[in-house]
Amino acid sequence: MNGLYLTLNQTGKTMKKITALTLATALATSAAPALAQSQGDMTLGLGLAGVFPTSSASATTAGAIDVDENYRPTLTFEYFVADNIGLEVLAAWPFEHDFNLNGAKVGKTKHLPPTISVNYHFTNKSAITPFVGLGVNYTTFWDETGTGALAGVPISLDDSWGLAVNAGLDYAISDKSAIRANLRWIDINTDATVNGAPIGKVEIDPWVVNVAYVFKF
Repeated sequence: MNGLYLTLNQTGKTMKKITALTLATALATSAAPALAQSQGDMTLGLGLAGVFPTSSASATTAGAIDVDENYRPTLTFEYFVADNIGLEVLAAWPFEHDFNLNGAKVGKTKHLPPTISVNYHFTNKSAITPFVGLGVNYTTFWDETGTGALAGVPISLDDSWGLAVNAGLDYAISDKSAIRANLRWIDINTDATVNGAPIGKVEIDPWVVNVAYVFKF
């Protein structure tokens, strides 16, 4: 009888451990929802981005030109053409940049960098889901204005087409929303003209850091 009691007691303790483990797993799963990406899903992201041009200055016939960083609100829309594969459009409030010639501010411009990317979102049952993307960027410049040594001098920057690469993480806060952090590199090169004379190509090639709230509908 004592042996039977010990066996039943051990079995009861084992069942309690299994039940406790099952309950803990269920609670962990419910506390960390995954933001599923199935064919036909759509997401909208509202965020803030910083555009950081590469630090190396472009060599032109007028001298070395570099561009300052800027921050603006962003909007993304993504449609999932297949499970885990989304077609994303990035839009933003117009960015404004100062540019410098040989270290001195000589002008400013506005630009819009709409970007279309194909993103792959990795399958993940946890709250954190990574993704990578590849796409194409079109950047248009306007309102170029000379300042300092070039005050009153006409300046023109041509529009640019280039490659864009993207990587980031979604942290799910519910089954339909997430906080997103991503890093994007964009190939932006523009031909510059000063007072009607071409001075060469300005290589901006920025890193774009974006943080956004993303929701699925």
